[in-house]
Amino acid sequence: MRFKYTISLLSFFFVLLINSSAWAQEKATIKGQISLANNDAADNVSVVLKGTKIGTVTDNQGFYEIKNVEPGDYTIRVTKVGHSTKEKEVSVSAGQIAVENLTLNTNSEQLEEIFIKGNANKYTKSESNYVSKMSIKNLENSQVYSVVTKDLMKDQLVVNQDEALKNVPGLYQLWASTGRVGDGGSYFSMRGFVTQSLLRNGIAGKITNNVDASNLERLESIKGPSATLFGSLLTSYGGLINRVTKKPTEQFGGEISYQAGSYGLNRLTADVNTSLNDDNTALLRINGAYNNSNTFQDYGHTRSYFFAPSFSYKVNDKLTISIDAELSNVDASSMPLIYIPFGETPNSLGLHSANDIKMNWSRSFTGDEFMMNTKTSNIFAQANYQISDNWKSQSILSTSSNQSEGPQTWFYLLGNNEMSRNVWNIDGRDNIIEFQQNFNGEFDTFGIKHRFLAGGDIYRLESKTGYGYLPTFFYFDTVNYTTANPNYYDFNPQAAEALFAEGTKYKAITSLTSYSAYVADVINITDKLIVSAALRFDHYQNDGTFDPAADTKTGDFSQNALSPKFGVVYQIVKDQVSVFGNYQNSFKNVGYLMNTSGTITAFDPEKANQFEGGVKLNAFQNKLSATFSYYNIEVKDIVRTGPIANTNVQDGNQTSKGFEAEITANPISGLNFIFGYAFNNSKLNNANADVNGLRPETAGPENLINYWISYSLQTSKFKGLGIGFGGNYADETLIYNRNPNGSGNMADVQTFSLPSYAVLNAALYYDQPKYRLSLKVNNLTDELYFNGYTTINVQSPRMFMGSVAYKF
Repeated sequence: MRFKYTISLLSFFFVLLINSSAWAQEKATIKGQISLANNDAADNVSVVLKGTKIGTVTDNQGFYEIKNVEPGDYTIRVTKVGHSTKEKEVSVSAGQIAVENLTLNTNSEQLEEIFIKGNANKYTKSESNYVSKMSIKNLENSQVYSVVTKDLMKDQLVVNQDEALKNVPGLYQLWASTGRVGDGGSYFSMRGFVTQSLLRNGIAGKITNNVDASNLERLESIKGPSATLFGSLLTSYGGLINRVTKKPTEQFGGEISYQAGSYGLNRLTADVNTSLNDDNTALLRINGAYNNSNTFQDYGHTRSYFFAPSFSYKVNDKLTISIDAELSNVDASSMPLIYIPFGETPNSLGLHSANDIKMNWSRSFTGDEFMMNTKTSNIFAQANYQISDNWKSQSILSTSSNQSEGPQTWFYLLGNNEMSRNVWNIDGRDNIIEFQQNFNGEFDTFGIKHRFLAGGDIYRLESKTGYGYLPTFFYFDTVNYTTANPNYYDFNPQAAEALFAEGTKYKAITSLTSYSAYVADVINITDKLIVSAALRFDHYQNDGTFDPAADTKTGDFSQNALSPKFGVVYQIVKDQVSVFGNYQNSFKNVGYLMNTSGTITAFDPEKANQFEGGVKLNAFQNKLSATFSYYNIEVKDIVRTGPIANTNVQDGNQTSKGFEAEITANPISGLNFIFGYAFNNSKLNNANADVNGLRPETAGPENLINYWISYSLQTSKFKGLGIGFGGNYADETLIYNRNPNGSGNMADVQTFSLPSYAVLNAALYYDQPKYRLSLKVNNLTDELYFNGYTTINVQSPRMFMGSVAYKF
């Protein structure tokens, strides 16, 4: 069946390929590069042929290409928010390729031609407005960050955020999204610390299911403690994940695509962009997606709807407002989660690796679909105001609402080839509202250039979550995972629902608020030497947890924290090679903890400090970009069990040291590749006796490798035909790494590991102005591999996908 499906797609693929060549030769092409006045490449700039609906937007290096243009005379119209609209006349004849490279100025109507050789390095992004909350090129920024571009996602047929993030060096998925309210989003390890994807365009944008890729312009992974500019509630000591969404542009256009594949995958997406009035001041873009798929196991299913409208209105030359939304409804069954139960050890189970579990992994060990329903409703409003030539204001309001209801299942290993089946029921909702105000300015003092930021935000979280338990808490029954089971189908939603009615319920209502203010200054001491400094003040107010049945509230407290940040960059070769160093800080509000004796102790915020240094490259006219860095993170004031019985003390310590390398290149026309390597050495010091001196169980693998290589033909009638391949390698991961008796003797340490793996993926595509055909194979070698957040989570075997997209 798979073979016939693949042959049919290939036949369709090559028939369209051959028949399209003659039609394309009769048209003209207009292409080039748009740059800003300071010679920075400008991405997502609108380039249209005035008086028509023909146009495009620039890629991440400012390059654009408008194909299939009828011969004649046209006026190119170039627009970008914060810059004056530019127009230029151009004439084209049949078969001609006209090159028009243009520069946008902020306060001048002059169009200046520039000539830049080379091709777009489409897997890199040299500038971000979010990493430092101001426009700074990567080579000027002392912080390390990685970007997954829309071009890379397109070449890999990425359908969700988790797949795309496999391209980030040092980022390891611990487990996929569960959909449950509160913490249902996917979990990752970054630089030895657990993190989630909680930001959208630099502000709170939580989604408790796997984020659909249809609305992603790119993904940014910002490395290291980042509380100074982003706060502690949306980041971890390892860093943060920020998704950048698609925005409307002036030209009419879009894309509709259909994707099908193994395990019942059916996916339909649409991206439609249009102007709503004649002067192109009101713009609308709508992205949507429908997904329906099974898993590789006998039970397991996901069905989702995603809708993301984005509207912008240019009130005048100074003020632009925008309103965006992310609306989704997901029904998904529980992913297969297997735990080592509390109180048990690998030795007691006779298991020390996932390879020791002699299980047929295509069995779900459930008797039907345990479905969790998750609804997301996120709304974002933003106003950008150009105060003067050198100062601008940005005001943002974000509301993020998530709701989930349904059962979740998991399994405990019991030894003797047995495991228990467990379930609980969750019904809850949470809401986050955040208001953020930023002022950005540029000015000189005594001939020294300053890029300045002053801002603040208010963050409010409210959550109501109910839990339903069985009469035996969450235990349902026991099965043998190596043999046939007469009771295999007994574990089903109907049976669980009947037992929930006999069990107990618990509801928790929580809320918290943080008030923050921050300033940052990036100073050009010389043309090549740049120093930066930033400081955040944070007031945290936790209202505690309210139990309505008991009519009690616990855990309310408030704290203040300061978070500084410093950096230095020296450009050895201007705009090509820089060396950098940074100090970054973050914190975690601990508050009050109750000892086992019943007494309550107040603790200061836990703190993390990072020192990092390295080299950044952007050479050969953007054909080669690279970052090499070494970091050292130390976490202080961790609360641990004290030397006196039934007490806690705040003197714990954790260190995380490592090296990261990322290289993206476009060495010849049509060839692009990305390569990443990360090494991490994490260790718990002065910690509880059972984990003291050991690597944390949530730190992920020590060594990670990611790579992707693609090549597309640039000439001949097969222009646009491309191939890509790449994948990921990970060391073994210790999900149990403890000294159970706390003896301090390393010989007594017991471990349980997820084996190392190397997964290879491959893709074939044919990209034309009006359509794109793609084939993809994930896990080409059918590798059996796992990830886990102290759990054993089996991953999908080989999977085939095909996609057809129509562009207009």
